[in-house]
Amino acid sequence: MKQIVDTGLPSIGQPCSWAVKAGGLLFTTHGPVRSDGTLDTGPIEQQARLTLENVRRAVAAAGGRMSDVAQVLIYMTDERDMPAIDRVYREFFEAPYPNRSSVAVRGLVAPGMRMETVVYAAIAP
Repeated sequence: MKQIVDTGLPSIGQPCSWAVKAGGLLFTTHGPVRSDGTLDTGPIEQQARLTLENVRRAVAAAGGRMSDVAQVLIYMTDERDMPAIDRVYREFFEAPYPNRSSVAVRGLVAPGMRMETVVYAAIAP
């Protein structure tokens, strides 16, 4: 059974949910979206911190902890941002780290958005 997780973030007006829990797994995608629905287009460190705060919010709303995160997929518009993203990432995760893939892409849906994450977590029912 699929359950929508209320992350407290406003609807983005697209046919998707911020977080979905199914079979003990959490599926969530986040970018640098503020709680009022506006997008943070500031420095990459700021965008990374807000993005990962949103991930933490979704994981907690689903009844989990960041240590429950099993995989993180990072999409960034400039591969040179990876060291800065890594520094912020270490504020949210510790060893043993989740499995991760990081990909540089030509662009993301919203102008000024420099990163987006897809996260999978195993959270006990």
